[in-house]
Order: sequence, then structure tokens, then C-alpha cells
Amino acid sequence: MTDDEFEEFYAHSVKDLVGQVYLMTGDLHEAQDVVQEAFVRAWGRRARLRHEAGPEAWVRTVAWRLAVSRWRRRRRAGEAWQLHGGGRPEAAHGPDPSSVALVDALRLLSERQRRVAVLHYVCDLTVEQVAAETGLATGTVKTHLSRARAALRPHLTSEEDQGV
Repeated sequence: MTDDEFEEFYAHSVKDLVGQVYLMTGDLHEAQDVVQEAFVRAWGRRARLRHEAGPEAWVRTVAWRLAVSRWRRRRRAGEAWQLHGGGRPEAAHGPDPSSVALVDALRLLSERQRRVAVLHYVCDLTVEQVAAETGLATGTVKTHLSRARAALRPHLTSEEDQGV
């Protein structure tokens, strides 16, 4: 991928990727940070990225892994803080749940269900593509999608549908 192609790829996909990672993490600022870091890493390997090979999936996967690594690091830091008598560290606040019903509902899912649901329904990947990106079997992806739908249904159904 040439420099110009990479710039076009970035301009075309950064907004979608931030939105997708935001739905997976529930934290807009974290999503913006990890997507930018993923693009920095992609820039370093742009000669090996090809449009037909799905560079967006590569960036999304790197961003997801960065987010997971940051969560683990924060959790370990919080545990260390408590062990050394520092009390409880102040938690970073996510977006206002009343303004983002979908993110609020997605937070109720397990990490794996949330990721699979976002990749399938938001990123519009097929079950096979989700399986390839997550390293899960297609049957497992289908199971997680079914369970995610069942868990989200009562939280995303409109009041009219519930008879209120």
C-alpha cells in the first residue's frame, strides 16, 4: 500500500473503526486512543498491507488487543494500589449511559458476546469472518450471537413493543 493509498484508507475507515471499537469497549476516549495507536502500527507496515487482504480487520484487531492490554494493565495497577494501602483509585467514567442506550445494553454482555455481536451486526462481518477474526469456531460464534440477541432483546425493545 502506497502512502497515498494509506492516507485514503485512513480517511475512509477511521470514523467507522472508532465507532466499532467504542461499541466493543464502551469508552469513546479509549476507542479513539487505541484506534489511533493501531493506525500508527499499520503505518509502519503499510507496505505489507493490501486492500484485498482487509487492512480494516487488521487495524480493528490490533485496536481490540490494545484495549484489552490496557484493561489488564489498569486492573493490575488498581490491585497494586489497594495492596499498598492507597485505597481505591478513582475510576474513569465512561459515556453517559442515558445518551447511549446501545452501549449501556452491550455492557451487560460478556466480553466475548459483545465483541462477536459488534463484529457481526455493526461491522457487518459474516459469521465465518467473525470466527476468523476472533479465533472462535463458527458454531461458537453462532451460539454467542444467539445469546447476545436474547440478552439484548429486553433492553433494546421499544416501549411500544413492550405494550407500555
